[in-house]
Parts: sequence; C-alpha cells; structure tokens
Amino acid sequence: MIVASRYAKSLLDLAVEKGQLDAVYADMLQVKQVSEASKDFVNFLNSPIIKSDKKIAVLKAVFEGKLSAITSGFLTIVTSKRREAMIPEMATAFIEQYRTHKNILTAVVTSANGLDAATKQKVLELVKAQLNGEIELVEKKDSALIGGFILKIGDKQLDKSVARQLSNLKKELTNKALN
Repeated sequence: MIVASRYAKSLLDLAVEKGQLDAVYADMLQVKQVSEASKDFVNFLNSPIIKSDKKIAVLKAVFEGKLSAITSGFLTIVTSKRREAMIPEMATAFIEQYRTHKNILTAVVTSANGLDAATKQKVLELVKAQLNGEIELVEKKDSALIGGFILKIGDKQLDKSVARQLSNLKKELTNKALN
C-alpha cells in the first residue's frame, strides 16, 4: 500500500499543479468503481501473462473518452512500469488523499430504520458545528440496533443505540447482582 500511496500522492500533486484536481478525483472514483464491480478487470490487471502494451490498449479502450488526459497518462505510465496490479489501491489512496487535501470528513450514521430528511439535516448541522471542514454523511441501516443511532467519524464513535443501552443496563445489573 505504500507504493500505491506514493503514486497517488504524485498524481494528486500533478493534478493540483495542473488545476485538474476535481476532474482527476472523478476519474479515480470511476476507476475504483470499475475495479470493485468487475473481478475480471482486476484479474486482467494482475495477469502476468498479458503484456504491458496489450494492457495499455485495453485500459484506453475501457476508459476511452471517460477520463481526463492526466489520468489516462497516469494509467499508461503505471502500466508501462509494471505496476498495473496496484491501480485499484492507487485509486483508493488517491481518494483518501483528496479528501484529506480538501478537508472532507466522512460521518457514518447507522440507525435501525434509516433517518428522515429532517433528522439527517439535524445530524449534519450538529457534526458541522463540532468539526472544521466539509462533512459527507453516509447513512447505513442495522435493525440489530433496535432504535437510536451510532455516529462514527474517523476513529471516534458515539453510540446512542437502544441495543447499547440495553447491553450497558445488563452489565450494570449483573455487576450489582454479583456484589
């Protein structure tokens, strides 16, 4: 992953220098999406049998007209250097570095039944008030929570779920019964 991170950093620096950061970000999202959606694509990139010039031709055909010149050139260079197997990791590393560069934080809200629009907006406002930067809200559902929510931002987590409260109550009652 260190190599992928270094290539991603180089691409980020080039994109910033050329004023194409958002276009390259959109390209890397697309590369990541194709990599996640197609196991055959990843197997193709990993294949030691297929020569670099064939891989470059296929990459150009797959992404023709869909990627910026910077991203296309980057994929060509990476492939000619025999690092094409790392393209999915490079895309992921680029996306992470882009978010850091733009100070975009991802807040994941997990609830039992999902959030309505008003609650989602309220959560977003509360998170924005506590943190500096742009917030991207990702919503997940988990019926095991029974009710309430879990808010996770980076390595911090706020668990206000009914399941957690019941678990805490059970521990408290067990401890009192043992004493």
